[in-house]
Amino acid sequence: MAIELDDIQRAQGRLDSESVARETPVETSRTLDSDTDAQVFLKMEHLQRTGSFKTRGAYNKLTQVEDDDQRSIDRAIAASAGNHAQGVALAAAKTGLEATIVMPTNAPQSKVDATRGYGADVELHGKNFQTAMDYAQSLVDENTVFVHAYDDPDIVAGQGTLGLEVLDQVPDVDTIVVPVGGGGLIGGVATAVAELAPSVRVIGVQAEDAATVPQSLQKGAPQTIDSVQTIADGIATGGISELTYDLIDRYVDEVVTVSDTEIAHSIRYLLERTKQMVEGAGAATVAGLLNDQLDVTDETVVPVLSGGNLSATMLQRTLTHELTYRQQLVQLRVRIIDEPGKMGDISNIIADQNANIRTVNHERAVDELKVGEAYLDIRIETSGDRHTRQISRAIEDAGYEITRLN
Repeated sequence: MAIELDDIQRAQGRLDSESVARETPVETSRTLDSDTDAQVFLKMEHLQRTGSFKTRGAYNKLTQVEDDDQRSIDRAIAASAGNHAQGVALAAAKTGLEATIVMPTNAPQSKVDATRGYGADVELHGKNFQTAMDYAQSLVDENTVFVHAYDDPDIVAGQGTLGLEVLDQVPDVDTIVVPVGGGGLIGGVATAVAELAPSVRVIGVQAEDAATVPQSLQKGAPQTIDSVQTIADGIATGGISELTYDLIDRYVDEVVTVSDTEIAHSIRYLLERTKQMVEGAGAATVAGLLNDQLDVTDETVVPVLSGGNLSATMLQRTLTHELTYRQQLVQLRVRIIDEPGKMGDISNIIADQNANIRTVNHERAVDELKVGEAYLDIRIETSGDRHTRQISRAIEDAGYEITRLN
């Protein structure tokens, strides 16, 4: 069953009537404008209730359960890596239903806790989204309704309300950039845009190691992948559906992919430049703008920041990666005579160069070392490559052999 503009507009009416989903703001960034040669309006959907767009579709679905089904439904069941889980949990609470959410065992603890916080029962099962999905579907009975993350017209129509907002907030938009997991968000947005502003481009962005849309479009049917490894867990579905494939094929102008490294850069970029903490799926759209795959010169562009549920663990990993990439977190190996005072000597040299030591490890069991020698593996915080070279020269000038490990 396809969706049409009327479905999306009715969904918007349901959301507005109960104020379940807020109209999220758009914000500009002069730095991003300069870096892309465009006028960029960030659609701040990570500020949505539950921290992502998923509330829109889930509520639109569950408000219609009693109308569409003659059974006595008392529970919603869903599978999710996190954001859909929270959306369904909130929507169920708002519509008077119980909720059971199946999440992979490796789902971020922050998303598990948040889902429970909205009142849902959470079951952890399997190591990926598809395994969790299969188990969740096995729980469905005559008194429950299964809420698919994207393979449902009501879900897609609810997500499409975001497209209506963008067109209203940025009426002169030329290009809307949308992250793609299962395709529900981009399918809904592209449908709305095609009907109301057919000259506006809709471009999808997938994580490179979870990308199925390019192959699907090439082969003319939805494709899946079994192993999905990406920091953008919000779009790590491993496949799209027939419904979302048809909408993407019909209405989406282009789909590009970005690497996890590019996504990590964008998380850090948004944090530093716009003061917004956005998860990997949400930052993927900015990664697509910054990696030069898309020509948006002199255009008005709206990248959708689809979610902000970034766990503390993932934030730490991302920032460590970024500091290392920018040569602000550096690991040096210094060869010393293993005797008292040497580590203090090296520490003083580094301190004199206004750098901070984060960790130190002694390595003695290395074949190339002579008896009585050791390596000091030192991880230090610097201001960048120039500072690191300055520190290295100071250590060498003091008579030590030094090797840079990263």
